[in-house]
Amino acid sequence: MESNTAAEYHPTIKELPSGERPRERLESYGAGALSTAELLAIVLRTGVGGQNVLAMATSLLARFHGLGGLAKASLDELRREKGLGLAKACQLKAALELGRRMLIESPDERPQVHTPVEAANLVLLEMGFLDQEHLRVILLDTKNTLVRIVSVYVGNVNTAVIRMSEVFREAVRSNCPKMIVVHNHPSGDPTPSPEDVKVTQQLVAAGRQLDIEVLDHLIIGQQRFVSLKERGLGFS
Repeated sequence: MESNTAAEYHPTIKELPSGERPRERLESYGAGALSTAELLAIVLRTGVGGQNVLAMATSLLARFHGLGGLAKASLDELRREKGLGLAKACQLKAALELGRRMLIESPDERPQVHTPVEAANLVLLEMGFLDQEHLRVILLDTKNTLVRIVSVYVGNVNTAVIRMSEVFREAVRSNCPKMIVVHNHPSGDPTPSPEDVKVTQQLVAAGRQLDIEVLDHLIIGQQRFVSLKERGLGFS
């Protein structure tokens, strides 16, 4: 695990290469290829002074701990966020409500996760630009279908502060037999540290005791990630 207090520079959307702009990526690859932050950026359309819309979307997801937190937030809470206002807050609430209704009508449309790349694509861009460490768990059912993504820790994440009961709490509550642990390195370098390997060993051991399979531990950097399972670190 690591910490980084250096401020991140976020270029404007127009300054990004065309292949990295959310709308252009959606046009080229389809909505399924975009991260949550990119999709949210398209809904919001524009950022606020000094912060492009992608950085703004990432900050909102971090502040409210993901889409679930945004969905639970009231309209007044959202409109108080810098750069939102009433119009954007209404757009956001409408988009989230449409997503909720679609999920109710079509539960089989939730994505399945069978590879580290598929798991990383769920969180990569959003978590890659966070300026603090976040630890999240991707909860899966018996068919590796996504149940939801849960934020567990924000801040300095290491063996001294991690409680296995907190990491596995939602998996136990939701009766999810499988999960993938993800955390980010704010420096952008996803190289695993000895601490990361130690945490992974503890997670795998705790999962065995609880009969919950920890499929992988991903470390997220800026536009790249590392799978500890693929590298044989912490899994035996």
